[in-house]
Amino acid sequence: MRKNLLLLVFFTFTIVTEGQNIKGINGDTNWLNMWTNFNPKTTSYNEASIIITGTITANMTLKKENVYVLVGTVYVAPNATLTIQPGTLIRCDTDTLTTLVITKGAKINAEGTETDPIVFTSNKATGDRNAGDWGGIILLGDAPINKTGGIGTLEFDLDPQKAMYGGDNKESDSGILKYVRIEFSGKKTTANKPLNGLSLAGVGSKTKLEYIQVTSCDDDSFQFYGGYVNAANLVSMRSADDDFDFTQGVQCNLSNSIAIRSPFLSDSYGSRCFEMETVDTRKGEVLDSKKEMTRVNATNITMMHTEDIGTETEGLKHEAILIRENTFLTLTNSVISGFSHLIIFSDTVTISDEYLEKIMLKDLLINDTKIIGTTQNTDTNSFISNWYQGKQFGIEFVKLKNDELFASSSLRRKPDFRIKKFD
Repeated sequence: MRKNLLLLVFFTFTIVTEGQNIKGINGDTNWLNMWTNFNPKTTSYNEASIIITGTITANMTLKKENVYVLVGTVYVAPNATLTIQPGTLIRCDTDTLTTLVITKGAKINAEGTETDPIVFTSNKATGDRNAGDWGGIILLGDAPINKTGGIGTLEFDLDPQKAMYGGDNKESDSGILKYVRIEFSGKKTTANKPLNGLSLAGVGSKTKLEYIQVTSCDDDSFQFYGGYVNAANLVSMRSADDDFDFTQGVQCNLSNSIAIRSPFLSDSYGSRCFEMETVDTRKGEVLDSKKEMTRVNATNITMMHTEDIGTETEGLKHEAILIRENTFLTLTNSVISGFSHLIIFSDTVTISDEYLEKIMLKDLLINDTKIIGTTQNTDTNSFISNWYQGKQFGIEFVKLKNDELFASSSLRRKPDFRIKKFD
């Protein structure tokens, strides 16, 4: 089977479109083309002329004709809405822990367009920008979370009274982020804890999250702390930690999104495209069995590396997904390319038929990745691998280079990470 698949790469190809059962990110056109930026370090941005700091207590609109700089922690207070016009550029101060916090009860209306995205980026000069230059963006809602008492507080050097999230409103609405770029975030707090590019804490289902690119974050690109979240067309590029981190019982539907890892970036625990847990037992957090467990339904996801990994860098590969106990995953119609393994299960997970029924993998294209599942208990590895070999799962293995698998994989120009259809 593998030999036949490899021979197919020598024939002509077309791009598979939405009307077919396509794996990985998809679309009739390359939706990465207009609004993304895969080389923001060398982009020339205009200098800021308007400073924003402190707490926004009334409705405010940021206009395209101005360039703004956020300084320190900027809060949007409850009942206030921050509106950002398409094409607006927001520079972020690098001398302070600059963070934009949409507090519980506040909203952000940041709706760019494909040709006029909204950009949050470092205030450093061209060529000097790096991951961790500033903090990130935080949305706090009142949707349910799996935490004792149902209320959490993010510990990112924030005012505790303004950092609370969680509640009973599954449809909580924190506003909209659409066609937005977040660049060079992840600055560390005084406790040496880096922020995420976009933190979504207790965010509800009426919040609109589409076409968001997080590039060069010094921690997770996207982290979901509980809530009921629907998100699509998210792009994570060169994160130092995880691309998508799910915790505190989040109920997440994620579609048509991509994680692009660099093999040369990882934290001390190892960094993955997906990391999943319900509570962090390593920190002594206690599971509330009466509340929702973390459950992710992901479809048309692409997980890949920025470059092909040769034998000399083979040791830099990590697993694509880390799954801890009390979590559920459905991953369908997706592409996983260039990892050591698809999944690593933590040593606290007891592998059994009953457990693997909670981890549904179906219609996957797995490229240059060794086996499906691995655990720290190697005795269970063959059991996991055999479980998913059934035809009903529709899992296909190939070994191709990036430019053989994807329509255009070069990051020097606008890439197209839709997969090729070989005839």
